[in-house]
Amino acid sequence: MSAGKIFFASDFHFGVPDYQSSREREDRVVRWLDQIKSEAAEIYFLGDVFDFWFEYGAVIPKGFIRFQGKLAELVDSGIKITFFKGNHDMWMFDYFKKELGIEIISDELILERGGKKFYLHHGDGLGPGDSKYKLLKKIFRSDFCQWLFARIHPNLGIGIASKWSMSSRLQNNKKEEFRDISDEWLVSYSEDLLQREYYDYLIFGHRHLPLDIQLGRSRYINLGEWINFNSYAVFDGVNMELKYFENSQH
Repeated sequence: MSAGKIFFASDFHFGVPDYQSSREREDRVVRWLDQIKSEAAEIYFLGDVFDFWFEYGAVIPKGFIRFQGKLAELVDSGIKITFFKGNHDMWMFDYFKKELGIEIISDELILERGGKKFYLHHGDGLGPGDSKYKLLKKIFRSDFCQWLFARIHPNLGIGIASKWSMSSRLQNNKKEEFRDISDEWLVSYSEDLLQREYYDYLIFGHRHLPLDIQLGRSRYINLGEWINFNSYAVFDGVNMELKYFENSQH
């Protein structure tokens, strides 16, 4: 491993829209990880890696073992890997920490690397509006709700979650488009945050649209998703760049 670069990716949504396309996406993500492993020092996955995830006491959702195996290989080689909880995989507890040595972040993380200051968050429940989801997030993240769901047999619980995923934006292969900066609620959130504290980079997932927007001396970056874009960001110690893996459209 070189002393090197920091990579950021988000919203693989393994599980939608169907098994076959998810497996193909998994293979693509594994190829990307193989490509970057020789130059990566740290990798941050900013949420919604899985379209559903819940850790029962002795059970985890099946599938995507090649991805998990690749993570184990990278961690064992000395690369630091961090997962953020997204709105689809917020029920991560200690499995990835205990089995793979991956740190789990529930909300925001502030970093300083190469003299630059980073603000990282999945992006769900931030900014103006969406009060219904913000209430649901509090309920779903509550200890009581998690305890209650854990009482459901995994076959039924994961079945219910699969039905819920049918309403996902990516389940219907909806490709997000940029309309106007005033519609970008995470940009509004970033601008408000910058009024209180300076960050060089504010990096999010959740929006499903790769964006790199200058905010004064700061940059707002959204990592996009891996059904339509295969987008990610890389910081080489000096510069940050939004890039695309095996995507001929960019």
